[in-house]
Amino acid sequence: MTLAAAGAADAGALAALHAAAFPPGEAWGADAIALMLELPGTYGIWSPGEGFVLARVAGGEAEILTLAVCPAARRRGLGGALMAAALAGAALRGAAAMFLEVAAGNAAALGLYLGLGFAEVGRRRRYYPDGSDALVLRRGLDPAPGAAS
Repeated sequence: MTLAAAGAADAGALAALHAAAFPPGEAWGADAIALMLELPGTYGIWSPGEGFVLARVAGGEAEILTLAVCPAARRRGLGGALMAAALAGAALRGAAAMFLEVAAGNAAALGLYLGLGFAEVGRRRRYYPDGSDALVLRRGLDPAPGAAS
């Protein structure tokens, strides 16, 4: 798998990947993705045609905005590779911790995140449109050599 930086110019392809990975009504459109990627501190990493991650860093903390892997590319380590790249990118940008939200019933995603060292630090009740809760997960980051302080 080849990972590359994703920018606003890739928003159409990223939106197609998001639509393939999420149920109808939950997919993000190209305009929303492009706007996010143009915000300060936001970055994207993708494997063209397979999946991507969007993250942002602000105030010494980082957040995963979304992780999308097409069904045909799942169970091959791509999600873990994208997350590892996002974690490294956050550390390089000076973040001390990474946060994310995940549906409480999403066993596959929880397995990935817990395996990467994330731990539950909160719960958002009825966060998702279907009424399910979101778990707030956190993982500390080691400073990257030469990272901004």
